[in-house]
Amino acid sequence: MALKVFLVALLSVVLVSDCTFRPLDCSELYNSGNRVRGIYSIYPAGDDHVLVYCHMISRWEDEDIGGWTVIQRRMDGSVNFYRGWEEYKRGFGNVESEYWLGLENMYQLTHSRNYMLRVDLEDFTGRKGFSQYSNFSVGPETDGYRLQVSGFTDGGAGDALHYQNGMKFSTFDKDQDAWGTGNCAKQHLGAFWYNFCQMNSNPNSVYLWGEVRDEIGSTWGNRIVGLKTIIMKIRRGS
Repeated sequence: MALKVFLVALLSVVLVSDCTFRPLDCSELYNSGNRVRGIYSIYPAGDDHVLVYCHMISRWEDEDIGGWTVIQRRMDGSVNFYRGWEEYKRGFGNVESEYWLGLENMYQLTHSRNYMLRVDLEDFTGRKGFSQYSNFSVGPETDGYRLQVSGFTDGGAGDALHYQNGMKFSTFDKDQDAWGTGNCAKQHLGAFWYNFCQMNSNPNSVYLWGEVRDEIGSTWGNRIVGLKTIIMKIRRGS
């Protein structure tokens, strides 16, 4: 068994290192026969590579297909997510732990191909759930990296993105929300596809270590809570 795992890992290194194989995303890696989760180079916009974490075989029992490209991950509060427009555009963080892939990379991946989105959540009591959408895309910068999401499937986490559908992305230094008198990113200490400032999700806000506060966090049941783990990931759809 150990030898088999080693050989699969070695094959993945050869494939990724081969200059003729430039995977667009983790779905292409998965379809090439790679089943080892971890960090890979992908090429959303052509020649320039981007490091990303690939979920090849998920730890969630109800997910039997891999090839997920992680576009956002929070797990320990080690990375500051209260950042400006340019950083959210190009991406930031540590791909080994917490990171944001970048709005431009998301646009390059999704503007001409069908992707599905899954958001995995875990709170500090060990409770887990997910939200899944059969259609996910991010528009160009000229349209504010507008979010389009539909086809909801409930895995216990609720339809948190319904309220954000169709909205442009906002940061503390680029206000594109629907709240005419203020900036939701400043109000909620984060950055997201804000509508008005009432929301069901705020995954890029302050990492709360379980603390409950009204102005930041995500809806979990009937409470606004800080979550231990948030993973947003996409996979090529049909």
